[in-house]
Amino acid sequence: MNLVLDLGNSQGKAALFHANDLTKKFTFQTVLELKNELANEEIENAIVSCVTQSDEIFFSEVRVKRKKLKLSYQLPLPVQINYGTPQTLGVDRIAGACGARALFPTRNCLIIDAGTCINYEFLTNEGVYMGGAISPGVEMRFKAMHTFTSRLPLAMAKAEAKLTGETTDGCLQSGVMNGIRFEMEGAILQYQEKYADLTVLLCGGDAPLFENKLKPTIFAAPDLVLTGLNSILSYNAAL
Repeated sequence: MNLVLDLGNSQGKAALFHANDLTKKFTFQTVLELKNELANEEIENAIVSCVTQSDEIFFSEVRVKRKKLKLSYQLPLPVQINYGTPQTLGVDRIAGACGARALFPTRNCLIIDAGTCINYEFLTNEGVYMGGAISPGVEMRFKAMHTFTSRLPLAMAKAEAKLTGETTDGCLQSGVMNGIRFEMEGAILQYQEKYADLTVLLCGGDAPLFENKLKPTIFAAPDLVLTGLNSILSYNAAL
């Protein structure tokens, strides 16, 4: 059994894989919660992707029979990294690219990860990660308009935002929600014009706000990062 840990900005996500099959996933806030969830599991290999937290305490509390890995660009990967500053490349972006490679190994892939920031990642059909783009996420945009103006309120995300807002909140919601949708559709169109066999994958905590709104065909992949972590772990376990 493989254990993958995705330690993000707000909480931890964990998943158990038997080969390529995801058999269990859960979120946790503390090491004790993680330990209790895994009390009866036999963990063969484990990998942690850490954005903000220390990984050492998690590995010290989890029994792993064989390999314990921490994701970094220096780890052997099932994709090739073609990025000018790999030392600054977020591990979540690496995991997403590896997840796309695992799901669509012969396709050009555009990964849109709608989280705190919206990450756009491009992976070629030969498994080369080229980079992408980063823009502010939903909550960040609402907070920015409220923080950097004197009178605009803090509006909340609304999936069904009207194109023409009829109140100040409605205008803010239109600007953020429709603005992000237009941004995503524009990015997809630009890549489709260059790569005819493009597959678009959408993931991240805010993905449900957009997955039924985008005009181009997309593949909703809520477990993309977890799948990518498992593919990296399996790749290294076989070495």
